[in-house]
Amino acid sequence: MTHVPHEPATLHARHQAVLPSWLSLYYERPLELTHGEGRHVWDAEGNRYLDFFGGILTTMTAHALPEVTKAVSEQAGRILHTSTLYLSRPMVELAERIAALSGIPDARVFFTTSGTEANDTALLLATTHRRSNQILAMRNSYHGRSFSTVGITGNQSWSPTSLSPLQTLYVHGGVRSRGPYAELSDRDFIAACVADLEDMLQQTAGGVAALIAEPVQGVGGFTAPPDGLYAAFREVLARHGILWISDEVQTGWGRTGDHFWGWQAHADNGPPDLLTFAKGIGNGMSVGGVVARAEVMNSLTANSISTFGGSPVTMAAGLANLNHLLEHDLQGNARRVGGLLIERMRAVTAGLGLVREVRGRGLMIGLELVRPGTDEPSPEAASLVLEAARERGLLIGKGGQGGASLRIAPPMSLTVAEAEEGAGLLAEALRTAQGTLAGT
Repeated sequence: MTHVPHEPATLHARHQAVLPSWLSLYYERPLELTHGEGRHVWDAEGNRYLDFFGGILTTMTAHALPEVTKAVSEQAGRILHTSTLYLSRPMVELAERIAALSGIPDARVFFTTSGTEANDTALLLATTHRRSNQILAMRNSYHGRSFSTVGITGNQSWSPTSLSPLQTLYVHGGVRSRGPYAELSDRDFIAACVADLEDMLQQTAGGVAALIAEPVQGVGGFTAPPDGLYAAFREVLARHGILWISDEVQTGWGRTGDHFWGWQAHADNGPPDLLTFAKGIGNGMSVGGVVARAEVMNSLTANSISTFGGSPVTMAAGLANLNHLLEHDLQGNARRVGGLLIERMRAVTAGLGLVREVRGRGLMIGLELVRPGTDEPSPEAASLVLEAARERGLLIGKGGQGGASLRIAPPMSLTVAEAEEGAGLLAEALRTAQGTLAGT
């Protein structure tokens, strides 16, 4: 790719002068993305990229999807904002669709502007309903950047303070291939994690409010437990009256291919008590929310509103996006093309000492990188691959402890040809990074 000096260098300096130092940017020369179409984006220098990260799993269907841009434009031409103090037809219509799709009986939906705010709201509901501030969370988890959600985040790279309004207890199970139970069979792994949960609950004073868990840990590097773990947990939780919050901010809407929601891989005893969502439903518009049983949702006794949650424009975008997703069976596409892509990635990484594991399901694929010849996670390797992929016209993400895992999550309309192209580009980037680490 040809790079020409352009405004982004100046824009980067301006960014550093007025924005927080912890607002991190990818790449040694950060990108300014100016427009997109389908599964591709362009930067300010005119370079075209195949987008395998979708703005952190948020461009769910496609860039510049005509149905969504039309819905936004038409709604903006009528009225931009009303607030939840007034009836909103788009909000009611989207809530009806999501309630029906959630699997939660007698469901109520509250809209927010982000996944962080959705999880924050779920924690408020659960702790109020249970009259307890004790929360069970998974090790290696991530649930947002607010004060309450960093307090339940089990990934130290994303939790800047130990202060919290909650008492958090961390449970085993979110990472299958590392930790004290990694060598066990799936059945024994689940049994060990359940025994750990039972033991922890015997040590707690008072009633725990809820377990919050991502069916696939997003920021954690697309790690997941064996199917059925959370169903086994649910049996224990139910005996104690503890609520289950499924954080579907990254796993929702069919991205995992096999299921519409991540919790459905653990569905032996029904849906969660609360479900949180965000990211992909708005296809870039700020939409998040909580679905909960009416008994739980209505447990707040004080007044509440949402100034921007459920805005007419974002609800119109969400409706159009959801309709497109369902009408074009993008869940089925994620299963088919994602299955092809993960097998292709396993094939091209075979023999590369840099890659410890290729994991995931649907269009959520993670590659854990290590220092060749060791089992030591290598954030340096991940950064090298990120740069090498960008040079070849491919955008991917990072995650995992210390940022040593690559995250692949393209728009769910990805074609077979684009999957093959991206796998080839990523293979080249991995080989380049391994050569760099080896000093060749």
